Amino acid sequence: MNTALSITFAFLFACLLTTFGCSSNDATGPAGNAGAAPASTLDRVTAGVPTKKTLQLFSEQPGRVIAFEETPILSKLPGYVESVQFDIGDKVSKGQVLIRIHAPEYKDQLEQKRGLLGQAAAQVKQTEAALVAAKAASNSSISMVAQAEAGVGRTDADYARWESELQRIQQLVSKGSVTPKFADETSNQFRSADAAREEALASIESAKARQREAEANVLTAQADIDAAKAKLKVAQADIAQAETMLTYTELTAPFDGFVTSRHVDAGHYVQPAGANNAQPLMTIANVSKVRVFINVPESEAAWVDAGFGDANAGDPVTIFSPSLPGGKIEALVTRTSLQLDPQSRSLAVEIDLDNSHLKLLPGAFVTTKLRLEQRENVLTLPTGAIIKAEDGNKCCVVIDGKVQHRPIELGLRVGDDVEIQSGLDGTETVVLLRASSLQAGQSVEIIKK
Repeated sequence: MNTALSITFAFLFACLLTTFGCSSNDATGPAGNAGAAPASTLDRVTAGVPTKKTLQLFSEQPGRVIAFEETPILSKLPGYVESVQFDIGDKVSKGQVLIRIHAPEYKDQLEQKRGLLGQAAAQVKQTEAALVAAKAASNSSISMVAQAEAGVGRTDADYARWESELQRIQQLVSKGSVTPKFADETSNQFRSADAAREEALASIESAKARQREAEANVLTAQADIDAAKAKLKVAQADIAQAETMLTYTELTAPFDGFVTSRHVDAGHYVQPAGANNAQPLMTIANVSKVRVFINVPESEAAWVDAGFGDANAGDPVTIFSPSLPGGKIEALVTRTSLQLDPQSRSLAVEIDLDNSHLKLLPGAFVTTKLRLEQRENVLTLPTGAIIKAEDGNKCCVVIDGKVQHRPIELGLRVGDDVEIQSGLDGTETVVLLRASSLQAGQSVEIIKK
């Protein structure tokens, strides 16, 4: 019982002490601590002048290596493989025969076309000779017309003579100077002259008809020559086609390169390109020069500059690969697709590289570091110093301990640094952190950075 009472009294005493202590502190608060400073209402901010530095914007992307040129070799003609001149890994030159196809029927067709060409050429000569004969006949008919017209002149003279003589004799008969029998003889001579004249006129028409026929024969001969020459051209075109088809029996290298694959041997029957079961017989690739393709995301695509044929233009890029001497190589962007891929929303970028050392193998993956932009000695602020407002971007400049909002124009952003293009001259004291939490006119205490 005494122990329990002792514990109870001890608890009550502790409570009284706690209550007394709290009352004493409240009573000696601000009034009792007359020498204490009042609580500060100034915000402490980190501030400093804008930094001048060189900003470099990079894009690091994986890349893939492909041959600068690559062509599968297929046959234009069906046939059996006569010979294969090169094997995988062999170096070939443009125009070298890679594969020969045995197709003798194309040689036979060429000889047939040549025979038809000889026939067409002979026909041209024949029609030209016919034209010469037709022109000679035309000239002869012209002479016959002239001769007939000259004969008409003679018969006209005889006709006029005997007509006059008949009239004179008839007058003499009427006077009784000559006998009627003599008049009858003169009348017969007149009728004979008239018949001769009619015959001469008819001969003119006949000669003119023969002339028209001869002229028509000349035109026919000329048309025959044109037709024969057209047939000659057709025969020549057929020969050219047959010769062209014969060239397809030899498959040649389209450019300098290497054989990267081979799927055919002598004796194989090959199908022409375009057939359902046609397969590449061989693949030629130019690997002494390669293309590196990278895909730059949409957010960075607008910064990419390409040379497009100018060897000294284009953004610089570093290509990293363990197969390269020193592990990397410096190059320039050669070309871009100038449009985003609708699926990946990325820009295709291509870099041409000399690969005469044959260290970069097509199909390999590399890492690239593309320098999109570089700004030398520009004013920069950290992103925490930027206030984005509806009326534009601003920063907080501290003048005489008070905050002023200063409009600024932003440029390149790299990481946490933002380029200031206008609005600051570099001598201002600018709030570098939590600028968006400060109000214009607010008093602040600066913590120098």
